[in-house]
Amino acid sequence: MYISYVTYALVVLLLLWGGKFARGKGTFHEDSTSLEVTKCLRGFAALGVILHHISQEQAFQMLGKSYGKGALGIFVNAGFFFVAIFFFCSGFGLIKSLETKENYLEGFLKKRVLKAILIPFYVNAILFGLFRFASGEKLPLPQWIAGLLGLTLLNYYAWYPVVLTLLYIAFYFIFKHIKNRKICFALMFTVIFLQGVFFCFNGHFAWWAGEPNWWVVPGALQNAVWWKQPSIIWFFGEWWVNSSIAFFIGMIFAANEEKIRNWFKKLYWFKLLCCIALFVAFHMLSGFLQGKFGYWTEWAGNGPGILNKFICYLGQLPQVTMFVITLFAVMLVYHAENPVLRFFGGISYETYMMNLAAITVFRFLIYNGRSPLYKAGNYNLALYAVCVLAASIVLGLLFKLLNKLVYKLFKL
Repeated sequence: MYISYVTYALVVLLLLWGGKFARGKGTFHEDSTSLEVTKCLRGFAALGVILHHISQEQAFQMLGKSYGKGALGIFVNAGFFFVAIFFFCSGFGLIKSLETKENYLEGFLKKRVLKAILIPFYVNAILFGLFRFASGEKLPLPQWIAGLLGLTLLNYYAWYPVVLTLLYIAFYFIFKHIKNRKICFALMFTVIFLQGVFFCFNGHFAWWAGEPNWWVVPGALQNAVWWKQPSIIWFFGEWWVNSSIAFFIGMIFAANEEKIRNWFKKLYWFKLLCCIALFVAFHMLSGFLQGKFGYWTEWAGNGPGILNKFICYLGQLPQVTMFVITLFAVMLVYHAENPVLRFFGGISYETYMMNLAAITVFRFLIYNGRSPLYKAGNYNLALYAVCVLAASIVLGLLFKLLNKLVYKLFKL
């Protein structure tokens, strides 16, 4: 478990390095949501996502007595918190740009959707298509085609740009054609909420394509046609929707930042404690609901369990909401800026999009066939984590360079 302790210590040091407390009684950081600060915040979230993906490997999980108790156990169920930071920053940035930049929506689809999200998404799809082909995977031709078209995912981690694209497109058409801001925000919440509802019906795989409970037959899901299997079709999995409410909260905070700041400044410490208490309460509630009802209800043998999923989804909405609100409140008096966080903030999207390749390439270090491999002192697990982190950086930088070449080729 030394892997966990060393990693946790380094994460804490990273948050302390360059940390800045607001000096003086009753003083606050007025730059807590500046581009530089939020860039470092995204950098921390990017590192958190990488550690989350590493911690989910079976070799790390089996070091503990139960799920979430193995090496890096803190990160196992924390992935959606880190992604919530990305969503919050994106929603916040959109509204701030809309309010401060003249004619911001002019050319929005080309600059913010096509260039910033879609082109890297398709470049990534081609790269993963080549990667999986070179790895010897023999996928059906329709799956190759659907994956390269972005209709399904060749990179299972690439769900985030799909959701972000849909939210950006909704933002563009809603705020461009509707003048009443209250209606705009209400519609954006509706779009986000309906995505969650869609997942609850869609489930984790195509449960709806066949006889009732067809997937509980041994080997049925593994041998099913490719599009029926998990992590293929859009919105297969709660991770597509359980943190996107932070996008809406970011928009609300950006539109009312000064009012919210001033509200927090009065009785700040009392309000911060209330935020922390509410977050802990909602976190415990969400854990209780997921334990009692569960997202993965397909395996209960009683149908897809749509209502169970919906209850769990409703439980995560206030959980994520209070997380980002509490984070905003903390950053009013403390935030950290340092070269490492700044660096990762600059390549957060790229490392995320290439992380699965790094995870896959170095699995030989921790598995002997399908069985977890433990060397003396578990040094191979530590080596694996370091290699994945380093490779994610290198591949992320190469991916960023490749995207720039594509921009130059198409004069974007």
